[in-house]
This record gives sequence, structure tokens and C-alpha cells, in this order.
Amino acid sequence: MSDTQPEPELTETEVFEQKAVRLAKRERLIELGIGAYPVGVPITDTIGAVRARFDNLAADEKTGEIAALAGRVVFLRNSGKLCFVQLQAGDGDRLQAMFSLAEIGEESLALFKELVDLGDHLFVRGEIIASRTGELSIFVTEWQITAKAIHPLPNLHSELSDETKVRSRYLDLIQRERARSVVRARATANASLRATFAGHGYLEVETPMLQTIHGGASARPFSTHSNAFDAELFLRIAPELFLKRAVVGGIDRVFEINRNFRNEGADSTHSPEFAMLEAYEAYGDYNQMAELTQEMIQNAALAIGGSTTVIWADGSDYDFGGDWDRIDMYESLSAAAGVEVTTEWTVAALAKLAESVGVEVGLPTHGKFVEELWEHFVKPSLHRPTFVMNFPVDTSPLVRDHRSRPGVVEKWDLYVRGFELATGYSELVDPVIQRERFVEQALLASKGDPEAMRLDEEFLRALEFGMPPTGGMGMGIDRLLMALTGLGIRETILFPLVK
Repeated sequence: MSDTQPEPELTETEVFEQKAVRLAKRERLIELGIGAYPVGVPITDTIGAVRARFDNLAADEKTGEIAALAGRVVFLRNSGKLCFVQLQAGDGDRLQAMFSLAEIGEESLALFKELVDLGDHLFVRGEIIASRTGELSIFVTEWQITAKAIHPLPNLHSELSDETKVRSRYLDLIQRERARSVVRARATANASLRATFAGHGYLEVETPMLQTIHGGASARPFSTHSNAFDAELFLRIAPELFLKRAVVGGIDRVFEINRNFRNEGADSTHSPEFAMLEAYEAYGDYNQMAELTQEMIQNAALAIGGSTTVIWADGSDYDFGGDWDRIDMYESLSAAAGVEVTTEWTVAALAKLAESVGVEVGLPTHGKFVEELWEHFVKPSLHRPTFVMNFPVDTSPLVRDHRSRPGVVEKWDLYVRGFELATGYSELVDPVIQRERFVEQALLASKGDPEAMRLDEEFLRALEFGMPPTGGMGMGIDRLLMALTGLGIRETILFPLVK
């Protein structure tokens, strides 16, 4: 059936008219006692299974094998005594179905021509054969509509607009293999992450989405009101403070893959709602969490494509193999800026350097200047997977001080293709210092920082019962798929939030 020609997109008037015709066919199916949406049909095979078993048939070859299967009608030629459809399964596999006057009779063929449209879901039973042109087919002896499509499909031979792909993802999934492959890749990556954790003895848990105090990250929260408790609640920005409570309670290796919500901007790498992985390991540190993160991502790449070198959507490749680079934030900034920047630099000195290169900082603190300057000087040069180590203390309130270097904390950010993919800490477990850090954050909040953390007394109380030395990490699942596929964030989320 390669003789098909692309059809022009329907106008709004044509869509309205087609819907009216299809609604009338729905009524006709009901009048006939057939129904337009049966509860089920006796399927024995899938299109994929039939293709796997019989894909090498010669032209005009008959198998004697009877199959019963279903799919969506994506091609329809219903004139003459022999009619053809292409049935498409949800995974994109297709199979030709042939409707012959001699086989199903005049009345059944007439009903087929009258009632079946492009987009309908159709059940067919018949012998698996190869047509005269050698195309694998099912020679139909019985058929039934299993779901009548009231709205006509878009032209499957033309690319959907980017807006339609996002707003009507179901149409994108029907039409485009790339869209289906991203869904499979995401599921495969999540399964791989869980398998890696299981291999290291981690337990998966679930922590609250609604929280009385937002914490665990520097971000602006969504707020809501609970009628039952007559209290303001926040959609969580991170599960960190609850997962650490689990470590206090004796769950020494714990992780969660779930949703986070941040009331901030949306762009090619950020979404207000996103999937996040966080993990904590008692008696680990940020070095061990870096090793674990590298292993997890490399395993996910292998699970999806069979190699640590992945092929992006634009056809280029990216190598996740080997041991990844580790660079120091202050040292790499100093090398790129041509002047030694240390933890001893004053805010005034950092402000002068920032002004000289056009870098602006909202709330001027030492750490914010250092991080913004690092992004200006160093970040654009990163391509390989790179752990950026040892951050300023005042921007990392939940991180342990570096064991040998004053003024920095044991934190890394992982950069892949120039964007931040994951972060890892040697966790701050001293409740006295943690309280001091929370107080500093409260002061920032009072000065207008909407991302500053709030003081969480219940979390501090948990720390007072004793939390062992712990390493932690977090990684966005959407960003992991971006790194593995080369796609933007809206394509890696099945149903992204749009205006």
C-alpha cells in the first residue's frame, strides 16, 4: 500500500462535518445492536507477535494459522470487492488486513465500508498470509469496531506542529516513533536506576508531597490550603528532609523517585513539575555518591541503547563511558578568570570582578557571586560529564563543611552537555550547625530571598536523636532523559505542563 498520498490537513469546518458523520455512524452501530465501544473482544495475538513469527513469508504464501488481533486504522482503502486497512498497535507495529467479498460476504463488507473510518480501533480474525506483493497480512473472516473515533486523526504523513506534540501528546504518540521511544526509554531508565539501587542494598520509600514547611532545596514553593487542618501547606520542593529522617530511623540506604514542584520559570531545562531521584547512604560521603551516580547513569545508558555512547536526537553521539572528570569550583574559576579566587575574597572584591564581566547577582553574598562567576567563566567550556566539587558554604545550608578546607562544603554538581544533571553532598548531620545554617537562611528570607529555606524544628529534632555520617545525591529524571536522548525537557515529560 505504498501508493498512498499525503492528505491536506482538515479545516475546522471539515472537522465539524466529519464529527457529525462519525457520530451518526456511532448511532448506527448502536441501532444494529453491535455497539461502538464493546467491553472486550477475544484477542489471541498482538500485531508485534504476528510480525515476529511470520515476517519472512513469500508472496502469496498461506500459513493456515488463524489469529485474532486488534489495532487502530491508520490507512483505509474501501472500494471494490477487496478492501485494505493498516492496523497499528500502540507500540507502532503495523499489519495489513484484507477484507474480501468472497470471504466475509456482501452484507459484512457493506457494513465495513459504511461504518469504518480512519482512527477507529478494529478487531479482526483471520488467516495470516502474504499478499501478492509479499506484504504480511491477515485475511479477515470476522471483524468488529472496538472503539469508534469521533474526531478525525490529523494527517499521519505530515509532521505535527511542536505545539500539537506537547498539548496533544496522544496524537504525537500515535504518529511519531520518536515520541513512543522516549516513553520506553524513560521506563527503561527508571527500571535500571532501581536495579542499580537494589544491587547496592537500597530501599525505595515514599515521602509526603504536602508539607507544612518547605525545605530540602533553595526554591520557591507552590502553596495551598488544607480545609481539614485549616493550615497552609506546600507542595514539596524536595524529599530530602524526610529521607534524612528515615536515615535517623535506621534505614541506612534509602531512595525515592517521585514528583517535585517548584513555583519558578519554565524553559528548555526547567519544568514547574518534575520527577526527582534522591538517595542517602549512611557512612557514605560525596565521593561515594559521585561513584554511585556515575554507575547509575552508565547503567541506564547501557539499558536503553546497549552502550555508554548514546545517540542524540540530532544524530550526534555523546560518550558517558570511563571515569568522569572532577574539577574544583574555586580552582577552575581561578584558572578561567586569570586571577586566584579564594574563600577569603570579600563580597566587594567579587562584585568588582562580576561587574567587569557583566555578571549580575540578585542578593549579593560571597557564595552567590562565586557560583554566578563560575557559570560565566567555566560552565560554557564543559562538555564531557564533569563533577564540579567543593562549593561555597553560604549557598549550601544542608551540606557538611569540607574536612580540610575552610569556607567550602563537600558538595558536587554533575554537568552533562553543559547543564546541571545531578548534585551530591556529604550531608550535614550536626543539629547545632544545622540550626545555625537555618537561621542564616531565615535572615536571607527576611531580606527578600524567595528561595531561602525555612527553619524546620521537627527536622532539627530528628537530627538531635543522632544521624550517622551520610552521603546524599539528587538527580532530575527528566534531565537524565535529556542527557540520554539529546531532547528538550518538554519532550522527555509525557504530559508536560503548558499554558
